[in-house]
Amino acid sequence: MREFLSMAEDGEKGDHLPSWEQKQLKLAEDIVFSFEKYQTIPSKYDMNEYDIMEDFCLAVKNERHQQQLLTAIRGKGAFRRFKDKIIAIDLEDDWYDYHHNRLKEIAIDFCHRHEIKYEDK
Repeated sequence: MREFLSMAEDGEKGDHLPSWEQKQLKLAEDIVFSFEKYQTIPSKYDMNEYDIMEDFCLAVKNERHQQQLLTAIRGKGAFRRFKDKIIAIDLEDDWYDYHHNRLKEIAIDFCHRHEIKYEDK
């Protein structure tokens, strides 16, 4: 996409491009010349992964496992210890489901705040 954005900024026509690339160039032109109608989506750096991880720990029903996870996420190396612990206590699939759903919630909230239509699949 960066190539098409550069082409749009330079005013290149793109008549030589295949039709699918011409569509990409048209989109890039729209972005360049109508930038104000677009929203920047949150990146992984805008989300607090530690909070998501801590919320998961607190959602674990088994108190012993919950405490083990909460202990694992304290201090330096928290992410590595957390990953090792969810594997050891067989909660890896639960974590990835939880994480996926939290990211989905963040995306849906973003769409609502910016009045963007989305499809929930």
